[in-house]
Amino acid sequence: MTRAEEFEELRPLLFSIAYRILGSVSEAEDAVQETWLRYAASATEPVSAKAFLAATVSRIAIDVLRSARMRREEYAGEWFPEPLLSDPYEDPERSAELADSVSMAALLLLERLSPLERAVFVLREVFGFGFGEVASAVGRSEAACRQLAVRARRHMDAGRARFEADRRERAELAERFFDAFRKGDVEGLRKLLAADVQMVGDSGGKAPLWGKGVLGAESVARTLAALVVPFVRIGGVVEPREMNGQPGAIFRDRDGRVVNILALDILGGQVQAIRAVINPDKLGHLGPVGDAWGVVREANRARRRDGGGATAGEVPRVED
Repeated sequence: MTRAEEFEELRPLLFSIAYRILGSVSEAEDAVQETWLRYAASATEPVSAKAFLAATVSRIAIDVLRSARMRREEYAGEWFPEPLLSDPYEDPERSAELADSVSMAALLLLERLSPLERAVFVLREVFGFGFGEVASAVGRSEAACRQLAVRARRHMDAGRARFEADRRERAELAERFFDAFRKGDVEGLRKLLAADVQMVGDSGGKAPLWGKGVLGAESVARTLAALVVPFVRIGGVVEPREMNGQPGAIFRDRDGRVVNILALDILGGQVQAIRAVINPDKLGHLGPVGDAWGVVREANRARRRDGGGATAGEVPRVED
C-alpha cells in the first residue's frame, strides 16, 4: 500500500487514541491531520506504520493536552468532553475496554491523570500496545511507563462504579426514561432516577445553564419535565442517540438545528447522573447549531401562555 492508503486504514485507530487523550473531537481531528503531515514528510520508512503513527499522534495529543489543561482550569463552569456519537475504531478482542473508555464518566476520570499517565493508560490499557511501543510513544523508559500505568490504573479504578449495567438492560431503561421524559411524566422519571442523581450542564458561559446543577430524584424529575414540555410545544425534538457509548439524546429546534445533548450514566438499574453539553462550540460536529438562548425564551413564552407557572428558565434558574 501507499503511505496514504496505510494512513487511511489506520485513521480510525489514530482518532480514537487522540480523542481519549484529549476528550475533544475537534482537537483529535487536528492531531490526526498533523500526524499525516509528519508521516508524509518523513524520509524514513518505519518498521511498523501502526506503531509509528500511534506514537506520533500520541505525542501530538500530549502536547495539545498540556496547553489545554490551563484553558480548562479557567473554563466557565463544568467542563465535559465533546460528545461522540460513534467511535470509528472497532476491535472485537477489546470491545469492552473500548466501550468503557469512551463514556463521559471514564473521560472525566481520565481528566484527573497527568498527560503522560493518560497517554500511557490509553495506549496500554485501552488499545493493548506493548510497553516498548508505549515507551517509544511517550519518550520514557519501559520501567517508567510501567509505573505510570500502575498509577493511572489505580486512579481510574478508585473512581469507577462497583458494577456495570448490562447493555440490553441499560438500553431498555433508557427507552423508558426518554418515553417518560418526552411526556413530562414526573412520577415516571422519578422511579428511574437514583435518589442522589445529579444533573449538570456544560455551557462554557456561552449558553443557558441550569444553575450550578440539580441534585436528587425529585428535583431532577421536576426540572426535566419543566424543561421538556414547553420545548416540545414549540416544535423542539428529543432524538434518542447513543452518546459516547452510553444512552443519550440530541435536542433539536424546530429547524433541526442542535441545541444541546444529554448523556445518561446508568448503573444498578437507575440513572445515576445526567450530563448536558450546551456549549455551542462543542456541538458543531453534530450538525448546524441552533440558538439555545432563543429556544429558552420562546419556550418560556409558551409556558406563560399556557399558565404553566415558573418558566423553563426558572426551574432551575438559568445563568450565564
